[in-house]
Amino acid sequence: MPFLRNILFLLAFLPGAALITLLIALVSPFSAKAIVWGSHKWSVWFVWCARVFHGVDLVIRGDIPQSGVIVALKHQSAFETFLTLFLFDWPAVVMKAELRKIPVWGYVSWRHGSIFVERNKGGAALKSMLRQARQRVGEGRPIVMFPEGTRVPAGECPPLKAGLFAVYSVLKLPVVPVALNSGLVWGKAALRQRGTVTLAFQQAVPPGLPREDFEARVHAAINADPVSVAPVLVAPVLVAPVLVAPVLVAL
Repeated sequence: MPFLRNILFLLAFLPGAALITLLIALVSPFSAKAIVWGSHKWSVWFVWCARVFHGVDLVIRGDIPQSGVIVALKHQSAFETFLTLFLFDWPAVVMKAELRKIPVWGYVSWRHGSIFVERNKGGAALKSMLRQARQRVGEGRPIVMFPEGTRVPAGECPPLKAGLFAVYSVLKLPVVPVALNSGLVWGKAALRQRGTVTLAFQQAVPPGLPREDFEARVHAAINADPVSVAPVLVAPVLVAPVLVAPVLVAL
C-alpha cells in the first residue's frame, strides 16, 4: 500500500510541480512577484499532494516570523525543505550549491533568492553566505537555515555546524529555533506513512550571546518534542485542493 501511495503521489506531484516551475522560469525575467507567488503555489501543491496521497497532515505551533530573524530548522527529512516556501512569505533559504545545478528548478531557486553555499570552499563559502544573507535581510526577508547541515534520522541530535553562529554573530539578529517530527512520517518512499507532521516555532534566542550559550539553547530547542512545546497552537494547516490548471492560468 505505501508503494502504491507513493506512485500516485509522484504521478500527481511531479508533473504539476514541473509545469509550475517551468512557467515561473518563463515569467521570472519580467516579474519578481510572479516568482514569489508561483514558488508558494509550488509548495502548496506539494502539501496538498502529501495530504491526499500519503495522508500526511500538518500542524504548526507558535508564531511564524516573516522578517528580521534567522530561522533554525531541525532537519529530519525532505518534507521541511518543501515547507520553507509554504510557511514563509519570501524566505531566503540557505542550501547546498549542488541544488543550483538542477535543471530549471535551480534557476528558479536562484531567481527567488536562495543562498547557495559551496561547502568545500571553506572561508570563501562563508564570506559569500554572509554577503548574501546581509542583502536578503536588507530586503526584509527571514534567513532560513538547517543548522545541522544535513538530514538526520529522528531521534539523533548531532552538534550544530559553525555556519549558524557565524550568521548570527554577524547579522546580530534573533534566532527562532524550530523543532519538528517529520522524520517519523516522511521517510524514504517505502517508509512514508500516514500521520501528522508538527512544527513548533519556539521563543527567539536573542542576539549577542556567547557561542557556547547560543548553540546550547538552539540545540536543545530544535531537538525538543514539537508536540509538547510552544503551547500556542496556530491551527492545523488546511490546504484547499489546488489544481494545476488554475495555477497556470493565474501565472
